[in-house]
Amino acid sequence: MRIAQVAPLWIPVPPYTYGGTELIVSWLCDELVRRGHEVTLFATEDSKTSAHLIPVWPRSLWRAKLKTPHAVYSLLYEKLISLQDNFDIIHDHCEFYTTPYTRFLKPKIVTTLHHPLTEETTILYKKFPNINFVSISKNQRRSGPGINIVKTIYHGLPIERYQFNPTPQNYILWLSKIAPEKGIAEAIDIAKLSGENLIISGNILPNYADYFNFRIKPLINGKKIQFAGASDFKKKIELIKNAKVFIFPVKRPEPFGLVVIEAMACGTPVIAYKEGAMPELIEDGKTGFLVSSVEQACQALKKIKTISRNDCQEHIKKNFNLKRMVNRYEKLYKKMLKSKNTP
Repeated sequence: MRIAQVAPLWIPVPPYTYGGTELIVSWLCDELVRRGHEVTLFATEDSKTSAHLIPVWPRSLWRAKLKTPHAVYSLLYEKLISLQDNFDIIHDHCEFYTTPYTRFLKPKIVTTLHHPLTEETTILYKKFPNINFVSISKNQRRSGPGINIVKTIYHGLPIERYQFNPTPQNYILWLSKIAPEKGIAEAIDIAKLSGENLIISGNILPNYADYFNFRIKPLINGKKIQFAGASDFKKKIELIKNAKVFIFPVKRPEPFGLVVIEAMACGTPVIAYKEGAMPELIEDGKTGFLVSSVEQACQALKKIKTISRNDCQEHIKKNFNLKRMVNRYEKLYKKMLKSKNTP
């Protein structure tokens, strides 16, 4: 098949540090190429892929620091529309940026919903039944009634890139982008109440710089609570595999939570608030614990040695591997093309 993958332009593919969507796009492109498909990736020029790259701008927009970065998205769609006859399928990952332009696109369109659905995005997506939307969890799908969601496809990992560690070190880990809804303040509360060593890692985005500097930074003492800065893939794996537990007290309806399955792929159990997709990713009592408060998380920490790190990794191998994810997208593409050719 001739498949166009349309990536967000804020971060390169794959990301240098944080960027769950861009990591999934990278792995999806490479695996589809490996299977013999003709894959074209629309992304910024600082991206690296085995697919054919159509560079939309020389640098990812967060790094380029442009005065009008959204104008670059218009350049993206000018290129996509002009080249659309080269594709059987357009697989979009930009969501609401792409939605209005689909009126001008002839190939079948898949849009993976990587972000939580809000009232305004739900209203928008309902107006475009021509788009085959894919949810990344059952919880996300339930949150968007009336949207043409044709499939739920969980993210998958190339398990071989995640090193299993049966003997972790004595610290707990929080790793995500620095934002209040990701539960970083609650992670610090959990560590302090339980007396555990905590390592924090994440990108500080400009809109949350004040939150980090005035709310979080004063709580980091460099001893029991340490900040490791942002992590590239190698550093992330080192932090995850050596942690005795990954904590994720997320406060929003998380549509998936890639870092949660990344942790379990290394054998690291997860303690998370039971928000959004967390109950779909974590087997409560077997690969981690689902909790509702800081106090419950502290109680769960006392039981963490009852969790088998082997069980954590096996759970990911079985349910969240890359080939399983790509098999499902490939099957969806073929089904859509078949329906297109049916009289």
